[in-house]
Amino acid sequence: MSVTGARARQACAVVLAVALLAATQGCTGADSPDVPPSAVEIQQPDEQLTVVADESPGARALSVSRLLYARADVVVLVPAGGGAEVAEIVGGHGVPLLETATPGLAEELERLGATSAVVLGDPGAAPDLGVEVVAAPTTADVGRELDDLLAASEPADPGEGLLVLTRDPAADVLAVTTAAGAEVVAVPTGDPRTDPAVVEQLRSLGDRPTVVLGPGWPDPTYTLQVARSGDELPGGGHTIFPGRHVVALYGSPDLPALGVLGEQDPAGAVVRTQQAVDQYTPISDRPVVGAFEIIATIADAEIGADGDYSREVPVETIRPWVDAAGDAGMYVILDLQPGRTDFLTQAKLYTDLLLEPHVGLALDPEWRLAPDQVHLRQIGSVTGAEADAVAAWLADLTRQNGLPQKMFVLHQFAGSMITNRELVRTDRPELQVVVHVDGQGTPGGKVGTWNLLRQGADPGIAWGWKNFFDEDMPMLTPEQTWAVAPRPDLVTYQ
Repeated sequence: MSVTGARARQACAVVLAVALLAATQGCTGADSPDVPPSAVEIQQPDEQLTVVADESPGARALSVSRLLYARADVVVLVPAGGGAEVAEIVGGHGVPLLETATPGLAEELERLGATSAVVLGDPGAAPDLGVEVVAAPTTADVGRELDDLLAASEPADPGEGLLVLTRDPAADVLAVTTAAGAEVVAVPTGDPRTDPAVVEQLRSLGDRPTVVLGPGWPDPTYTLQVARSGDELPGGGHTIFPGRHVVALYGSPDLPALGVLGEQDPAGAVVRTQQAVDQYTPISDRPVVGAFEIIATIADAEIGADGDYSREVPVETIRPWVDAAGDAGMYVILDLQPGRTDFLTQAKLYTDLLLEPHVGLALDPEWRLAPDQVHLRQIGSVTGAEADAVAAWLADLTRQNGLPQKMFVLHQFAGSMITNRELVRTDRPELQVVVHVDGQGTPGGKVGTWNLLRQGADPGIAWGWKNFFDEDMPMLTPEQTWAVAPRPDLVTYQ
């Protein structure tokens, strides 16, 4: 895709205007009366995706001018905040629309080779820019002056074939106008994955050179790729929370002692999970999606051949469960109980499963042992640094394969289980970090733990709650679970 900036019928004229010579490149000569001169020379962006991260709208417009124009004989200058009233007029002429007080303006006009600047309002407000200043007291005057200055030129579309993303088109009116002819998509959240209407619009526009306006967008290379792809999460969309609640059964295949998930085969687990979902759907403020939380590596009392006190369930054993959940529109969380090895080593064993768009990962620090520890003699723990290393690996895997956001769950029922939890980053767009408060006991005790673990927590964390059929005294009903404040994003049954 080439961004020429001029209408197709003017492509040859633009080439001729670069040197203003009578050279030909497959077009009529420059001295021909049939080919009017062009007032601009357009250039295409060097990259398929360009992020214009300047803080101010004026600076962003200047950057867009640098990006799209190799030359412009005429520019329009407006005071700060004055672009909206002339945007339609200027866009129709295909010249840069810039602010008079933007740092670097004089240098940009020199680069453009500009000879005239139409100044809206008081021409004295424009600094000495080394060009002819044409006063335009009103909006109508801007149009008349441009008509006179560009009378012999065809208007250009510098943004033709280009896609421009902005959080606020009104705030970015200067840059949007400077990129006249571009398709403009408003993304108020800064993350195109989060709005179905934006996703639909992006898919309809196809893959084309893209300019993202403004700072602070979460990894637009990744988020745009995901929004444009066909892979969505169970329940739709590309981000986990908000937008849904997840209700899961916990356990391991063919091991009913470890949780209710293993009390039946995959097909039976789908039915039982849906029954749990059906209890929450009538009382939920969001769609409710079912899930399997599968213990993929099981804490073991025996040291095992590899010496890690952890038994790894083979991928081929878990695969039918992953497939059954996916076919039923349900999510899967692979739970790791690593014993004396580390979480990252075990996570990599399940890379093939984690490449599925509906499969996330959980770390269970209770079963993370020090070299001299064994299970059930103490509560295990993990450092925030180790947990974050797993998160970084999972985020890279997700981004490199263009997968929708994954759930990254940290089980915790005591502060000591995750030391320096603040080291676990929550700003990776590829992951939704969930702290799963999974202690058992009385309702009052569990709520107390819930409140304690939430104190000072990063606002980017989502929260999970676990109900135990046998160990809770008593187990909360769905209505009581929904009364926990704040309402859990993830509810798991064991």
